[in-house]
Amino acid sequence: MPGSEKTEKQSRETGQKKKPVGRPRRLDPDVMVATARRIVEEEGVAALSMRRVAKELGSTPMALYHYVQDKDELLMLTLSGTAAAFPRPELPEDPRERMVAVAVHMHDIIGRIPWVLDILALGELTDRNALWMVEEILDCALACGLSPARSVRAYRTIWSYVYGDLVFRRAAARRAEQPSRREFFPEMITEKDALELPRLTEVKEHWREYAADYETAAELDAIVEGLISRQAS
Repeated sequence: MPGSEKTEKQSRETGQKKKPVGRPRRLDPDVMVATARRIVEEEGVAALSMRRVAKELGSTPMALYHYVQDKDELLMLTLSGTAAAFPRPELPEDPRERMVAVAVHMHDIIGRIPWVLDILALGELTDRNALWMVEEILDCALACGLSPARSVRAYRTIWSYVYGDLVFRRAAARRAEQPSRREFFPEMITEKDALELPRLTEVKEHWREYAADYETAAELDAIVEGLISRQAS
């Protein structure tokens, strides 16, 4: 009967339809962040992507977007808590000495977690738990007589030194791991350069010796002294 044929056809079509897809696997935010941090620690920031993390977790990139807006937010979460893992040092009362002590502490803790440098290099990404150091430096700068504008610039100067020195140290450590690698500086300086580069030619043989005799705390002290003295002049 025509009616029966139609009913049978509808039944076959219904049977051919795919079964509803179940809910995506629920992610553990802490595991997601820990996975992202491990990738950054072992392979660097360039290796991190939403797709890579999702693959590691047996999920999909879209599932991650239920927890973070983008890769930058995920990177912010990887930073979260890194500063808090290091106890705050006892700080001196004198604002100038206090500023130096905070700057030295900042240099010390980031030096212990070098992968953080790669995230900080992206700009404006930071660990909220680290902001107390910025607050301390600004407060000390104001207490030393610097204006709000100069206090901010003082912090920027200190941070530029801390960041730049740590990047340099990391590069030096990588070179040290490859002793057979050719050295380009200062070895590239020869006697032929004496006329154009007399000072470099003069200290070339002792460059590494002089550069090795370098104390971060002493250099930061000199920077802070200069920042404060400029205000008084």
